[in-house]
Amino acid sequence: MCYLIAKRMNKPGCIALQTEIGEEMARFTDDLQEKLKYNIQIITSSTPTAYSEYEPYHFVSSYEEFEKEASLIG
Repeated sequence: MCYLIAKRMNKPGCIALQTEIGEEMARFTDDLQEKLKYNIQIITSSTPTAYSEYEPYHFVSSYEEFEKEASLIG
């Protein structure tokens, strides 16, 4: 298990999704970065609280919701 995190640099907060590392996540991340023209930083973390500079966290429950929310911040 890991967390996929999207962050717009120099702005407070981020989007986070609990997911599994694998091909689906890798394809999703690559496609999203391409779509958003790399305007946001996307990382994975085993513990989102390790990145206190990304707070507050807005947790979502699906890839679709993650993409929608990341598009709004990107």
